Amino acid sequence: MSNTPVTRRATALTAALLSASLLLTACGGDGGDDGGKAAETRAVKAVNGTVQVPVAPRRIVTIGNTGLPFIDLGGKPVGVTEASASELALLPKEQKSAYEAAEVVGDDGGEVDLEKLAGLKPDLILVQFHSNDWDKVGKQLEAIAPTVYWGLDTEWKAFAEAIAEAGDVTDSLSRQKAQFQEKVAKIKKDHRETIQGTSFVDVSRGNWSDPGTFYIADIGCSEIARDDLGLDLPEAAEGKDPLAYESLPFERIGTLSAYDVITYPVGAEGRPTEPFVPVTETNTWKALPAVGSGRALGVFCPGNNSYGPVNRYLDSLDSALATLPGRR
Repeated sequence: MSNTPVTRRATALTAALLSASLLLTACGGDGGDDGGKAAETRAVKAVNGTVQVPVAPRRIVTIGNTGLPFIDLGGKPVGVTEASASELALLPKEQKSAYEAAEVVGDDGGEVDLEKLAGLKPDLILVQFHSNDWDKVGKQLEAIAPTVYWGLDTEWKAFAEAIAEAGDVTDSLSRQKAQFQEKVAKIKKDHRETIQGTSFVDVSRGNWSDPGTFYIADIGCSEIARDDLGLDLPEAAEGKDPLAYESLPFERIGTLSAYDVITYPVGAEGRPTEPFVPVTETNTWKALPAVGSGRALGVFCPGNNSYGPVNRYLDSLDSALATLPGRR
């Protein structure tokens, strides 16, 4: 599964600054009475090798795509890189509070302030971003504290497992995984006939999309519907770029009539997302058989790289499938 790419560039630091950072981290922890477990270490495997991390880390900084998944698992980072306003708007209240309580050590455009990060005296740094960016700052991060790095191609379930293990939040992961398995089993049971005999297509449009275009989503939440639930959804041929990477003109909306059910993005309140509204306003969309017969389903997907938002997506999809004609 493809996570949202996050570009990070190295902050230019003087030799004196880097030396100061190293001195800060030599203190470890937060100077309290952690001792015991906080001083013990265990080995975890990541893209940057086998890393010795604290058994019970107390001061965790999350960089790139690790922040919100760690918070979703109940983690309380002391430092984060900036999340977008649209991402924060989808967080439950307690998770947003955990994010806001952390120090921002980088912006969502790519810059990480290594001086500020070192000043937080982290005992663990969790990182996910492009390999090019890791090449720029990885060694400097590892000089500050034990650093666990994952690439952008890490599958979301493996990513959640790895963050939970490194960040010592495995109890929350176990609960979320159990909920996920229960929800998947329920949908497969309650909508078995629909799943087996229906062709689906998931369409979307982002705020980055060119005017007058949309795309067929075969990654993200639709990938979960296809791979975990068994929905018959189109996907790119093996070795090809995802269908979601191709912008389609509104003139192609009529081709969606080949599918029995269309799913499209809505917010938590059930209304089409702002970027997708232009699609719904076209006459071609309104003329689609699925739209006219109640087989165009709005589904809420708050995220696809940790169990909490995926579970919320499954709840939305379950409710949407229950509205299909013949199931009311």
